[in-house]
Amino acid sequence: MSFIQDLEKDLRQNGDRDSAIPMAAYMKNNFSFLGIKTEARRAILKDHWKKNIDEIKANYRTIALELFKFKEREFHQCAIDILIKEIKNNYIIEDIKLIEFLLITQSWWDSVDTLAKYLLGNYLIHFPQEIHKTVNRFSNSSNMWLNRSAILFQLSYKQKTDFLLLQSLCEQHKVSNEFFIQKAIGWALREYSSCNPIGVLNYVEHTNLKPLSRKEAIRNITIK
Repeated sequence: MSFIQDLEKDLRQNGDRDSAIPMAAYMKNNFSFLGIKTEARRAILKDHWKKNIDEIKANYRTIALELFKFKEREFHQCAIDILIKEIKNNYIIEDIKLIEFLLITQSWWDSVDTLAKYLLGNYLIHFPQEIHKTVNRFSNSSNMWLNRSAILFQLSYKQKTDFLLLQSLCEQHKVSNEFFIQKAIGWALREYSSCNPIGVLNYVEHTNLKPLSRKEAIRNITIK
């Protein structure tokens, strides 16, 4: 695909090794980086997006998968940016396979959190009949990132959050010693607390959450 070839060439030409080293360190050296900061990366992507709009619209699922094959994190970030925009009103039922693959591939909090909130969350808005099956499978998976995604997928739902479902997921994982799970529980509850602070506070006070989860959950709650 000419888009991927042109994008790769431009990204590599704009890489900065002095920036790449600390960027990799921030991600615990789980990934290599070209050393391109977010604003510059998105500007490069935007330019090639405009030039190859027809190719991208016709092949964005395949393009995302191809970009995830690169070792450098900037390519994965470009893939996610493309998918979020192009798939928004074009979901098909089979897209859960694509979403799950991306969640468990090149996984770390930066990609998983964005995919969970924007791709998985929006997919389940489009196909609410898939919520129970998908969330149950993700939550019971041996893959921690799928567990985290199940807890976080309602982050943008606000008052439409299924609080009973969120509570059940928190109950299932509240004993986990995994930092990313404890943090996810607190984050999901904190996000919903903007709509239902009393409900979240009551839940936290009557549930034996890990200290990190509890701290994160009630951070923004002020009851007068």
